[in-house]
Amino acid sequence: MRPILTVSNLTKSFGTHRAVDGVSFSVSAGEILGLVGPNGAGKTTVIRMVMGILSPDSGTVQFTFDGKAGPLDKTRVGYLPEERGLYDEARVLDILVYLATLKGRPRQVARREALRWLERLDLAAHAHQRLEKLSRGMQQKVQFVAAILHQPDLVMLDEPFAALDPVNQEFFKDIIRELKNQGRAVLLSSHQMNLVEELCDSIFMIHRGRKVLQGKLRDIKDGFKESVVDISYAPGSDVSFLERLPGVRLIRREPERVVLWYAGSRPRDLLAQVARNVDVREISLTKPPLHEIFVETVRERGEEVGPHQLA
Repeated sequence: MRPILTVSNLTKSFGTHRAVDGVSFSVSAGEILGLVGPNGAGKTTVIRMVMGILSPDSGTVQFTFDGKAGPLDKTRVGYLPEERGLYDEARVLDILVYLATLKGRPRQVARREALRWLERLDLAAHAHQRLEKLSRGMQQKVQFVAAILHQPDLVMLDEPFAALDPVNQEFFKDIIRELKNQGRAVLLSSHQMNLVEELCDSIFMIHRGRKVLQGKLRDIKDGFKESVVDISYAPGSDVSFLERLPGVRLIRREPERVVLWYAGSRPRDLLAQVARNVDVREISLTKPPLHEIFVETVRERGEEVGPHQLA
């Protein structure tokens, strides 16, 4: 399928700091692309260049709507910025209708759809309140509605889960999946990789402005060299032999449980050895979560990710 958004070799510096260094990716209709990386990696700078808020030092951004390539058409794009961008003194329903009409929606249609969204997001009772009276989580929900109310072809979401409790995070995930199923292209930027992993078809990992990994989520996980083996065993079992096996890296040892990373080419052989030597109660072999793949890949490049950056 032809991409709706194509980003090619974007570069941006602020003084001597190279914030974005040669970033390229594309997003197609019916696809969720995760732009992931720690705080300060360059994600927001990329999105601001895509939205025309910042001009790249080099590189291009191309949009393709109805088979025709061209510049940014804001009536076809929805944007949820990282920072809150609505007017504090505006009333919730008024600002939603106003913004949708700016994007080409008829006023009565915008009002009807805004009320429907407010009802769905449990905000109907706040429709005529000023934004400044709402909690941060409520304001985030209003801003999310503002980004999608005009039914854009491309939806840009920069840290959409910020200020949301776990229940509302699940609600947002359901809506994002709906956007994909409606054939919209979604670019989702977040440092919360566990949430991205549940949603995205493709991933672009960025660190210090440069690509770390890129591709289909399943391909990235399958291509990672190590697997996680989690073994629960009966009391009295001796699992010390595991530390001596080639390709094994012991990560955590607890009473009656051990977790290891295995880099060998034949995990079946490892599982067979465990079965022969250990009274196994439960065993699983999986690929590491996206967070761990990111950290390990960055470390292999000789760089580090501070724990606060992925909090």
